[in-house]
Amino acid sequence: MKFSANLSMLYTEHDFLDRFAAAAADGFGGVEFVSPYDHEPDTVAQAAQAAGVQVVLFNAPAGDWATGERGCACQPGQQARFRAEIDRAIDYARALACPRLHIMAGLVPEGVTTAEAEAVFIDNLGWAAERLAGAGVGGLIEPINPVDMPGYGLSRLDQAERVLAAVGHGNLRLQYDVYHMAMTGEAVVTQFTRLLPIIDHIQIADRPGRHEPGSGTIDFPSVFTAIRSSGYQGWVGAEYLPAAGTSMGLGWRERA
Repeated sequence: MKFSANLSMLYTEHDFLDRFAAAAADGFGGVEFVSPYDHEPDTVAQAAQAAGVQVVLFNAPAGDWATGERGCACQPGQQARFRAEIDRAIDYARALACPRLHIMAGLVPEGVTTAEAEAVFIDNLGWAAERLAGAGVGGLIEPINPVDMPGYGLSRLDQAERVLAAVGHGNLRLQYDVYHMAMTGEAVVTQFTRLLPIIDHIQIADRPGRHEPGSGTIDFPSVFTAIRSSGYQGWVGAEYLPAAGTSMGLGWRERA
């Protein structure tokens, strides 16, 4: 398995640009993160190149995270903003030689029904999938559990499958987060095996607490066995909150 370090959660004792080298020093060959947009694309690219790590994933712009914004792809009336943000993300993806982009749905606005928001989401994703394909970048969507992100426009696996089928574009696939699957009561290994043909990225954390694999109730030996035996060739993103320092908590990799 190829493990990537999520620099939005790991190595946060360092400034963002210094986290690339910290991840490389601990043996990670890939990195991912929520947002690179506080820095110029070339600056982030230089940090990754100097550390010798590959940027494997980041998110399209999500707006002001601190005030609760989580993207706008499902929000009526925000199509122009959404398209501009996808184009901005493409500029970063090209500079970082990053092959995939997570497109966040956003929070469903007050007064908008779930069905209305989903229809907008599908329409925007169809445009984005084609636009990203032209840039050589794959698009991803990820169901995020409603405990951690109430009101998010994509909260369950069956909804993600429905959206992917409605968009019907080969350049839009599933980001399979083991933690979110467990939080919504999915049979993590069974669903991974079933959905393998449409999965293009995996992320891991244990439940409860969203800490290191092996710290909670998820059967990670079975998860890792399933990934190894599946033939999955992509990255497995370590997207968890370290319980007591990033480097100190990396024993799970050897067990995996």
